[in-house]
Amino acid sequence: MKKEKIQLTVNSGVTKEIILQGTSHPLKEKGRQGEKLSFLHEAAVENWSTKDFTFTYTVYSGDLSGQVLVKPSTLRDYDDRDMFCLFLLPGKNVDRKVFRKAVVYIIDTSGSMQGKPLESVKNAMSTALSDLVQGDFFNIIAFNDELHSFSSCLEQVNDKTIENAIQWMDLNFVAQGGTDIMHPLSEAMTLLSNSHDALPQIYLVTDGSVDDERNICHTVKTQLMNRGPKSPRVSTFGLGSYCNHYFLRMLASIGKGHYAAAFDTGSIEGRMVQWFQKASNTIVSNISIDAIKNIQDFELDSEYIQDVSAKYPLCVSGRYHGKLPETLIAKGHLADMSEISIELKVHHVKDIPLDKVLAKQQMDLLTAKAWLLENKELERKVVKLSIQNSLPSEYTRMVLLQTSLDKIDPAQQAKNKSIKQSSPDERSAMPLRGLTLGFGDVTATRENLTTGFGEIKSPEKFEIFEKAVGCCSRVADCFCCMCFIKACSKMNDQCAIVMMQACAALACLGCFECCSELCCGGAN
Repeated sequence: MKKEKIQLTVNSGVTKEIILQGTSHPLKEKGRQGEKLSFLHEAAVENWSTKDFTFTYTVYSGDLSGQVLVKPSTLRDYDDRDMFCLFLLPGKNVDRKVFRKAVVYIIDTSGSMQGKPLESVKNAMSTALSDLVQGDFFNIIAFNDELHSFSSCLEQVNDKTIENAIQWMDLNFVAQGGTDIMHPLSEAMTLLSNSHDALPQIYLVTDGSVDDERNICHTVKTQLMNRGPKSPRVSTFGLGSYCNHYFLRMLASIGKGHYAAAFDTGSIEGRMVQWFQKASNTIVSNISIDAIKNIQDFELDSEYIQDVSAKYPLCVSGRYHGKLPETLIAKGHLADMSEISIELKVHHVKDIPLDKVLAKQQMDLLTAKAWLLENKELERKVVKLSIQNSLPSEYTRMVLLQTSLDKIDPAQQAKNKSIKQSSPDERSAMPLRGLTLGFGDVTATRENLTTGFGEIKSPEKFEIFEKAVGCCSRVADCFCCMCFIKACSKMNDQCAIVMMQACAALACLGCFECCSELCCGGAN
C-alpha cells in the first residue's frame, strides 16, 4: 500500500464568498481564513492516482464587481515595470440582459477533418445553435478549397431555421479538399456589414495552417478598425497540432474574442461548447479603463480588452511604471447601450505570486506578438520569461539534467563511473520533446494529414535513403544488436570475409530494390 497525499491552498484574491463546484479527488476542507482556503486528501492506495487533478470554484458576486492586483517587479524579471492583474466578475444578477447576437460560424471541412474531429465539431455546433434565442441572427460557412454557406444572408433564429441548419450540416460537413482561411473570413465580414443592431460575432474553427496568416491578421485588424465600436468579435478554436495556435491566438486578441484549443479528439466537443458559452453570453461590451492615459508606460498583455461574459470572469494583465491610484474605473456598454461604471480597488499583494500565475498567459501572448511582427526583441523577452519561470517556450528547450549520483542504483553508478570518455553532462542530460506547439505545419495541412492529435510528428527522412536501407534494415531487425556484435568479435578471419561478402550482396540487393521502387513510383 502507498500513501497518497494532496494538499491544496487556494488564495482567491478577493474577500467575497467562494463556492466550490467540483474536484477530481476527494478533498476535505481543513480551514478558511478570509480569502484563503486549505484542503487535504490523504489515503492509503494500492496504486498512485493517474488521473489529472482538477479543482473548480466560483466567487459569489451579486452584481458586476472587480479588483486590481498589483505586484512590483523583481530583480530577475524580464521587464522592470510593475505588473498588474485586473479582473471583472459577472455577478449573479439575473436581470442583467445578454446582448443580442449576429453570429457567423466558419467551420473547416478540409480532408484532414475526417472522422471523429468533424463529428465532434458538428455535435458542438448543434449545441451552440440550440443555445441561440429569438432575436439572434446566424449563418454557417463550411470551407475547404471552396465556400459552402447555409444561407446567402443572416437568418433570424427560430425553430425552423435551427432545424434546417442542423440538417444542412449533416449534408455539407463532409471532409474533403484543402484549407483557405482568408476567403471565408472576408465573406463573414461582408455578411455582418448589416448585423441588425445585434453584436456581430465570428467563430473560426480550423485544424490547419496556411501561408498567408500574417497577412490575414493585418487585413482583419484594418477591417475591424474601420468598423469602429460595433466591429465583429473574432473568436478562434484550434484543433490538433498542425494549425498555428499563435496565429489563432493573435487573431482572437485583435478581434476582442476568445481563443481555445483541443489537442485530443476526446476533448473537442466539450471544449468547443465551453468556448461558445464564454464568447457568446456578452453582458458588457467595449470595456475601457479610466485614468490609464495618465499612467506611465501602461501596457496590456493582450491587444484589446475582451467583452464581459455572463458565465466567466474577465482577466486582463499588463505592466506599468509609477504609481496606480487607489481606485480605477472600468467603463463599458450594456445590452440596452446605456453606460456602466465599475469601481476597481487597487490591492497590493504580497503572498500571491502574480509573476508565476500570469507567466504562461504572458508568454503565449508575447510569442504570438513576436511571431506576427517577426520581432527579435520580443523573442528575447519570451526567452527571459521562459528561463525565469522554468516554462518551455518556442525559443528555449527544456532538458532533464541529473546533477547528483546519490540516488542512482549502485550498479548503475558503477557503470557510469566506468565510462571515462563521457563528460558528466553528456551522461545525464536528456532533452524533453513535444512540450511546445510550434508555429503550425503548412505542409501537413496541404497534404491533409490527420494525425495532429496527441502524436509526435516523425522527423523528415529522405525517401531515397529509406529505400536503400529498407532491405538491410529488415535483415538487421532479425538480430539482437548486442548479441550480433559480440558474435562478430569472436569470428575468425575466414568467417569475417564470408560475412563481408554476404553484407555486400545484401547492399546490392538493397540498392536494386531502391532503384526499382523509385523508378516504378515515377512511372505510376
